[in-house]
Amino acid sequence: MTVAVFGGSFDPPHIAHEKIIEEAIKKLDIDALFIVPTYLNPFKKSSFAPAQKRLEWVKKLHPNDKKVKVLDFEVKQKRAVPTIETIKYILDKYDIDKIYLIIGADNLKSLHQWKDFEKLKKVVTFVVATRDEIEIPKDFIKLDMDIPVSSTKLRERIDERFLPKQIKDDIINYYNTQKGKLGN
Repeated sequence: MTVAVFGGSFDPPHIAHEKIIEEAIKKLDIDALFIVPTYLNPFKKSSFAPAQKRLEWVKKLHPNDKKVKVLDFEVKQKRAVPTIETIKYILDKYDIDKIYLIIGADNLKSLHQWKDFEKLKKVVTFVVATRDEIEIPKDFIKLDMDIPVSSTKLRERIDERFLPKQIKDDIINYYNTQKGKLGN
């Protein structure tokens, strides 16, 4: 079985995440694409939306695509989970021949700091979603994205044009309610 793994905070999920999923399914010869929301990004101190809410949103993105599977492994751990640990979990649970790891280009500068990076790069084939004209190393597979959005920018100012239709209202309501509680 050949799979791709796409992890992230998804705080909130946006249309570039949707496009990454669609492009990966088109471009990579895979049997399944695992979307893995984090409980907490190992490089961050907190998330804005709780892990369970982000998991719920991601599950609503591709409910009818049999290739897309949302894994709650990291959320269930209730802690920051290094990518290598998630990859080991997937390798133990499924009969995997090849595993692609999809990351955003913004992760390239810190990739060498990921826990057990040397082990990780021996087990996975990296697929990088382009962003902000960051150059992608030639030994990585590239997914061309042309959507100028990030979850960080959306948290600062919700712009419904960049939110997936099926979860748009829930995201807008959630972030507006939370910002009101924070006095923003």
